[in-house]
Amino acid sequence: MKNFADLVEAEGVTITNLVPTMLARIVHHEDARPGRLESMRRIMSGGAPMAVELLKRVEALFPCEYVQTYGLTETSPYLTLSLLKENLRSLREEERRRYRATTGRPMLGVEVKVVDREGREVPRDGVTVGEIVARGPTVTPGYFKDPGETARAFRDGWLHTGDLARVDPEGYLTIVDRIKDVITTGGETVYTTEVENVLYAHKAVREAAVFGTPDPEWGEVVSAAVVLERAGEARSENLIAFCRERLAGFKVPRRFLFLAELPKTGSGKIDKKALRRGEMRP
Repeated sequence: MKNFADLVEAEGVTITNLVPTMLARIVHHEDARPGRLESMRRIMSGGAPMAVELLKRVEALFPCEYVQTYGLTETSPYLTLSLLKENLRSLREEERRRYRATTGRPMLGVEVKVVDREGREVPRDGVTVGEIVARGPTVTPGYFKDPGETARAFRDGWLHTGDLARVDPEGYLTIVDRIKDVITTGGETVYTTEVENVLYAHKAVREAAVFGTPDPEWGEVVSAAVVLERAGEARSENLIAFCRERLAGFKVPRRFLFLAELPKTGSGKIDKKALRRGEMRP
């Protein structure tokens, strides 16, 4: 945090885009305090969904507007931004924060839809889940010398992102999971981001990642890897009870793995593949 704040102040940085993991480290750092980042006019985040509880801490630290971003390497990169529409700026702070924590609405110049398995747009009800697809001049037409992968990802000119989302009546998308990360337990579907958002609301939890692990009876069970604010501050039974008050029973994690740090990819995203492979140990 100190190096980050020093650099922002020395260079007069006005805007930056970080992944949620980076923001979590900044707001939880012992040197984190308001008043040091006065040059910032916008802090942006992407690469993973943003938990509302983490966003509250970001807004308390950064004296500027927060914007969630979404995109892929194939889209150069942005597809959506969670900038508030004018008609939403008069809402109460909690409601404005809820919109800022969404995946956002499409940027000018690109087309973005959420579609079902037959390619039909899902209703804008904030409930129905479908896959995000996109097209436009900033979206790649395919993969270099890889016609097989191009045919798999592109259908009728639309890039299929592999990300699942809902769309609300205002047109804001909210990613609920990657298709490959969805958990099916006892025939029920669990979207990992919903469970993670609940875990982030627990005062003892600094970071959380939810993933499926094989189970002979249920097919998969919901598991969670957690980094606590302080070691030993919560136990599995505490977090299970907390989740049971806020989630349907089949969504509550059955297994917890307490770690000093979650595994990360080179870009700072949480590496769920490593968790599913069982590579991490307490």
